[in-house]
Amino acid sequence: MTRPETHDETAHPSMPAEPTQARRFDKARKARSATLVEDYVELISDLIVAHGEARATEIAKRLGVTHPTALKAIARLKREGLATSRPYRGIFLTESGQELADKVRARHRTIVEFLRALGVPKEAAEADAEGMEHHASEATMKAFAHYLQAQKESQG
Repeated sequence: MTRPETHDETAHPSMPAEPTQARRFDKARKARSATLVEDYVELISDLIVAHGEARATEIAKRLGVTHPTALKAIARLKREGLATSRPYRGIFLTESGQELADKVRARHRTIVEFLRALGVPKEAAEADAEGMEHHASEATMKAFAHYLQAQKESQG
């Protein structure tokens, strides 16, 4: 049995055209790569607020990764200009690192509020938002915010 050379929507109506599908997979791959960076900067920001600094050991514990894994990710943040560190001190965010952390935190809050408005229990909404905050498009985030604003206006 031979496989067809091309896959188009007329041959397989349930499958998108190749360029469309490739674009979707590319977007998903980039989102997975960004997820790591976003999780780290958000946690570092939270630790700085709570403790005045973020230490690699605490980051590793809170993310459930090994210390070497955390150090590798922190090195990536430094290379990308999102974090700095000092010997025998903690890890700190640069201005752009803090901006990214603030953006991710805002997305997280919007998603949690949206899920809660739909009746999702608080703990489930928090857990689900951890993944969704990295993958939702700007169009989806705007729709969530619009929905939440309409809900507030109809209640008040």
